[in-house]
Amino acid sequence: MPDHSLAPYACDPARSRGRRYPEPPAPTRTEYQRDRDRIVHSTAFRRLVYKTQVFLNHEGDLFRTRLTHSLEVAQLGRSIARSLRLNEDLVEAICLAHDLGHTPFGHAGQDMLNDCMADSGGFEHNLQSLRVVDQLEERYPQYDGINLSFETREGILKHCSRRNAELLEAREPGGVGQRFLMGQQPSLEAQLCNLADEIAYNAHDIDDGVRSGLITLEQLRDVPLFERYRAQAAAEYPQLLQTANRRRLLAEAIRRMLSDQVYDVIDATRAALAQHAPTDVDAVRALPVLVGFSSEMRAQSRQLKGFLFHELYRHPQVMQTTERARQVVHELFAIYFDEPQQMRAAQAAAALQGDAQRRARTVADFIGGMTDRYAAREHERLTGQRLLG
Repeated sequence: MPDHSLAPYACDPARSRGRRYPEPPAPTRTEYQRDRDRIVHSTAFRRLVYKTQVFLNHEGDLFRTRLTHSLEVAQLGRSIARSLRLNEDLVEAICLAHDLGHTPFGHAGQDMLNDCMADSGGFEHNLQSLRVVDQLEERYPQYDGINLSFETREGILKHCSRRNAELLEAREPGGVGQRFLMGQQPSLEAQLCNLADEIAYNAHDIDDGVRSGLITLEQLRDVPLFERYRAQAAAEYPQLLQTANRRRLLAEAIRRMLSDQVYDVIDATRAALAQHAPTDVDAVRALPVLVGFSSEMRAQSRQLKGFLFHELYRHPQVMQTTERARQVVHELFAIYFDEPQQMRAAQAAAALQGDAQRRARTVADFIGGMTDRYAAREHERLTGQRLLG
């Protein structure tokens, strides 16, 4: 039965475009609830607890990992979805799955793996996330992957080159690659996940950056989006200016910033929906992106991202670790490609059965699925060098 609590332009599980392998409906769960449950029980989801966000797993117990980041994105996404009458379960499923394809060592690992795969189709974590749920998870006797619904898979594939979209379309006509070829937008739920991801990582990278000592509250006073809320918190609670309370000051400023960004997204998106008046999910696809910030908040969010890029992500200490991580991935790839028997038996067998491109993709899948500490241990085993942790 249609869910009448949803807006007409929301994704209704009763009208889902289905799964690649048809299955009978579950007696107590909607299609998107099933997707969420399958994601949470997947091996790739559990691995996220030991995958880098900004700081490598061994650098501190309280820094965010890909798992805690995904949980924060899902919380923000559900909160906004509820106010907009979008499908909360679909939003949660997409948010929890959006980083399943991330490599060890964050973007450093992805960039190096992409370099290693330059002659074999490249490597991109969004496409790898789809590959994880479509092919690499091994949980069911009938098929590879976890057979998610079209709407969840579409949301997972945030970016896609035209070449990769054409390959997807050839394998699955009218599937998740089609919108990139037609210049269409994904569902509002998928659009919301993209923005919740940005809101979450900007906020928690400030938190982790200050906690690590790599950026300071004094530096952040030059960032208008953050300084506004720090000043508000300090004016309302002057005791937070005491050195012993700076941790509370940081937390209160971030809390206020997150709240204001959430309310801004809700207001700006409602205005866009009123302007374009989509009547259903298909109408959404033909319109511009509707889930977004106001112009002022967008500008300030970009300024914050610029600050974090220069002051945190390019901090000499982070860059030193990044270079070591790149070396680990590069050398692992070279060794596994030349000596597939160094991988686990299943991957070794697959690598030895195909041509050079298939071997490279098998190696990339194996490395891409590693946690930070497993990759570091494997590198030490194979090279005798201990570069990380």
